[in-house]
Amino acid sequence: MKIGVLAAGALMLAQGVALAAEPQPAKEIEAAAKHAGFAAGAGDIDGVRTHLHHTVNCLVGPEGEGFAPKELNPCKALGNGAIPDTQDDVAKSALEAALEKAQSGLADENLETAKMSAMQTEAMLRAVQLDKVE
Repeated sequence: MKIGVLAAGALMLAQGVALAAEPQPAKEIEAAAKHAGFAAGAGDIDGVRTHLHHTVNCLVGPEGEGFAPKELNPCKALGNGAIPDTQDDVAKSALEAALEKAQSGLADENLETAKMSAMQTEAMLRAVQLDKVE
């Protein structure tokens, strides 16, 4: 009896892990947009860069170009990055455009224009989100 209960529990756990490992691009996009918003509201250039790194990490995933391993990856448990996890070509193109905007904000030395890039990145990501990517 104990073996049957343990086996059933192990099976349920394995199924739960398999479900949790399923890519969730809509949640990755939401997290990326949220961090772009944090960047737009930051009080200094370091804050803008920190949150834009989080945005980029959510978009490209740990295997993607531009991923910053020393920075937080808020999407670590959600998939492989919104861009690689998104199947729709139109949505993927929009995400790539948002990535370019985030990267331009990262490269910017001016606080106000970096924050503007972050704000535009957030808006671009929220527009993709409205299309219910998954």
